[in-house]
Amino acid sequence: MQRQIEGSLAIAEAVALCRPQVVCAYPISPQTHIIEALGAMVKEGALDNCEFVNVDSEMAAMSVAIGASAVGARSYTATASQGLLYMIEAVYNAAGLGLPVVMTLANRAIGAPINIWNDHTDAMAVRDAGWIQLFAETNQEAVDLHVLAFALAEELSVPVMVCVDGFILTHSIERVDLPDQDVVDRLVPPFAPRQVLDPNDPVSIGAMVGPEAFTEVRYLAQLRMRRALEVIPELAERNADAWHRPPTGLIHPYRSIDATLIVVAMGSVLGTIKDVVDDLRATGVNIGALGISCFRPFPVNEVREQLRSATRVVVVEKAFSIGNGGVLSTDIAMALRDRRVTVHTVVAGLGGRPIWAASLRALFVNAAEGTLPATVFCDLNEELVERELERMTHDRSSRSLARRDRAE
Repeated sequence: MQRQIEGSLAIAEAVALCRPQVVCAYPISPQTHIIEALGAMVKEGALDNCEFVNVDSEMAAMSVAIGASAVGARSYTATASQGLLYMIEAVYNAAGLGLPVVMTLANRAIGAPINIWNDHTDAMAVRDAGWIQLFAETNQEAVDLHVLAFALAEELSVPVMVCVDGFILTHSIERVDLPDQDVVDRLVPPFAPRQVLDPNDPVSIGAMVGPEAFTEVRYLAQLRMRRALEVIPELAERNADAWHRPPTGLIHPYRSIDATLIVVAMGSVLGTIKDVVDDLRATGVNIGALGISCFRPFPVNEVREQLRSATRVVVVEKAFSIGNGGVLSTDIAMALRDRRVTVHTVVAGLGGRPIWAASLRALFVNAAEGTLPATVFCDLNEELVERELERMTHDRSSRSLARRDRAE
């Protein structure tokens, strides 16, 4: 059913259609509307056979989700930014225990300084935790990915994180096609857990594992993640057939089949990138785009195939590994390690800074002309940076003089 609806509310309705049995969360912007809507549904009886658990922290939220999943309940939670960091110990535990928890991450910058706006720093902080990470470009994709996430998590018995750009998507109103309940019931059948705690058949999960078996535990987790690269396209095609629209799977190529310059990105910025690609194509620039929907596990083979015509790749990303470089760029470079392809990193949108089409256009033109540096911070205020560097140098020199004067 087509609806004009806020992104958070569409996500809440998609989650409800998947019939979770336990919903637990602690409010944090920009995730709050999702949980408020689900809480209201439970209270009103619109979401039946579901327990909404109010908790006192994000750590408690993930702990409740783990406990509920371990006893055989379909479990869901949501968080953002510092909230994700607060629950990080339990995030790793959910993956290590192989529990199919589904979580919405309303992407938001991590402080300090405090910032409530969107970038992908929070998701990158847990990219190695063992969760499948799916990124939505639009609110329609956010809805579709949540339905896919529950089926995927329970098929593989792994936790799945659906990443949705905070405020840009969560608080924007778009036309969204919400599937009917009977359709979702076919796509997400009743939860049949691979492992379950039962007092009548007592076992332990999450017990101590020593050096003799820890490597094998991690290896099996890697196998499940690699299996996801096969299962996600299968589920995406099945779901697409059910609701009659293109699948949301591992990657999204856009005018890239013959492009020599290809722009790679994740999330809502892809909409702006596609507009710029269309604009530059009209002027004769041989450019395309590639959206990454599944970041973990990383679809190396699919990325290599889609970038086969590229001689130059520009990665636009909303996160940065301080002291190293672009996070997504590193994975793209790894996928292309044996090819003669120049990879550029464009860091954009940190802390919610607008990403203007004009700025991207100028950068892509420079890339096409071979003049783009290896790493660029889009729309960097160089005057402010220079002023701060000068102040830092002056203050350091002043302190050195003061110490010398005291010594004399």
